[in-house]
Amino acid sequence: MKLLVIEDDLTLAKEIVRLCRRWEFEAEYTQNFKEIVKEYEKYRPDLILMDINLPYYDGFYWCEKIRQFSTVPILFLSSRDQNADKIMAMASGGDDYVEKPFDAELLLVKIRSMLRRTYEYRFGNRIYLGEERYLENGTFFCKGKSAELTKSEQKIMTALLEKKGNVVSREKLMMVLWNTDEFVTDASLTVLISRLRTKLKEISGKEEMIWTKKGMGYYIK
Repeated sequence: MKLLVIEDDLTLAKEIVRLCRRWEFEAEYTQNFKEIVKEYEKYRPDLILMDINLPYYDGFYWCEKIRQFSTVPILFLSSRDQNADKIMAMASGGDDYVEKPFDAELLLVKIRSMLRRTYEYRFGNRIYLGEERYLENGTFFCKGKSAELTKSEQKIMTALLEKKGNVVSREKLMMVLWNTDEFVTDASLTVLISRLRTKLKEISGKEEMIWTKKGMGYYIK
């Protein structure tokens, strides 16, 4: 799991990154506070740790910007301890809030909990999209109905489910599919996505499950 630290106190940012790496996460910090959205697109983190008091624009602003195209979990870190700030953090799209100075173990628990809720909703061989929607042993189940997926469709669906709420690029999906017996080109990936969408719609009452982010890739909400 990749974490992005957005904190203007460089000493603290480096310490958080050090802690995260010790906990066996990939972690980076940014100093480009004018272009937080570009930094997100560059790193594609699985979780963001966001300070509120930032140069140029505050954390609330950047959280709202990111929420326009991603549901990546955002954990606010701030020395502000007023309820109004915590409410604003949630209202802007944040998922949780930790006050500075924070206990390292509490931060770890928060991070693991958020990642588990977002990405690891699994039980045995099942990968869940929701309570009644899950992928298991090559079959996608949706509210009592099911669709058998090909090996390539399974790999696409698994990649999208494991990054639920985040865009998976076409390039990433191509790399995933290289491990199958099926020869995949850019054009055939388009066909595979279309075929998979059709199968899913047939069992979901025409509900769209796979969404396109133009010029970027695909995602599942």
